[in-house]
Amino acid sequence: MPDLSTTYLGLALKNPLVPSSTPLSHNIDAVLHLEDAGAAAVVMHSLFEEDVRNDELMIDRFLIHPDSSGEASGHLPFASNYESKLDSYLEQIESLKSRLAIPVVASLNGASLSGWVELGKEMQDAGADALELNAWYMPGDPKLSGEALEDRYLALLRELKTLVSIPVTMKLSPFFSSLPHFARQAETAGAAGVSLFNRFFQPDIDLETLRVVDRVQLSTSADVLLTMRWIAILKGRTGLTLAATGGVHNANDALKMLLAGADVVHMASALLRRGPQVLTEVLEDMTCWMEAREYDSVSQLKGSMSQQNLPDPSAFARASYLHALDSFTPPPGVRY
Repeated sequence: MPDLSTTYLGLALKNPLVPSSTPLSHNIDAVLHLEDAGAAAVVMHSLFEEDVRNDELMIDRFLIHPDSSGEASGHLPFASNYESKLDSYLEQIESLKSRLAIPVVASLNGASLSGWVELGKEMQDAGADALELNAWYMPGDPKLSGEALEDRYLALLRELKTLVSIPVTMKLSPFFSSLPHFARQAETAGAAGVSLFNRFFQPDIDLETLRVVDRVQLSTSADVLLTMRWIAILKGRTGLTLAATGGVHNANDALKMLLAGADVVHMASALLRRGPQVLTEVLEDMTCWMEAREYDSVSQLKGSMSQQNLPDPSAFARASYLHALDSFTPPPGVRY
């Protein structure tokens, strides 16, 4: 039987399958089912900066400076009884740590520079084994440069690292002018890993109501290609843990990510669609594939098809682009 073990943010894992941040981690029983199905670690749902700020405003309005109306004040919670989003999140960390044998990664999501990452210290104290910093910001201001936005992300990371000693990974978007350069800066600033890539839930337009519609758009296996390319480029050019996120629905998807150089493979959409048993199926199929090709371990295959030995990955990417265009042929019966 091949050895499926790997490392993630310095943590020893029994295999490379790690459920990423989803609503499933709101429910302890659901996470226990993920562990039973083979999950090697779990990334919790994100605590959003906006939720924390809204709680702070509510407490200030109703508990610190309440309305003077006597009858209305009788319906307000006492400060000692009010449970904020942060309180619930910390309790969830403690509950998961008390019942799981696998590592628990807490997740912070925000982008402003107003000290909210101090929450990372409380997550560490609650027992989190690592932290995922999901620094997401949509640059709508034409005066904000790409360099300024990257500096904002790095400032958040540096602030967080002054407060916590556990490993921190950054969950990134694909929208960087030079992703390898930013990864190097993140490593210098104290990151232990990067997760590629954050999935954006894009708004749509309803043509009947002429309203903007927000909806969750789950991934497909076609989404592995973008992540796979960048994992293959970064492998060997950084000491960061490389986590592949987006589009992993079966063993083929997971194996491609590992061959490109991923240390772990995150899964979300497949779990939401089909449940925890997907993990068991993927692990069984991965094992069969490795046995048929006489791979002894994940470590042996990991990165074996990366671009770390190429002197110029950019030239390789351009040649691949040209080859793809030249290789296209129209479907039978289609005339141009």
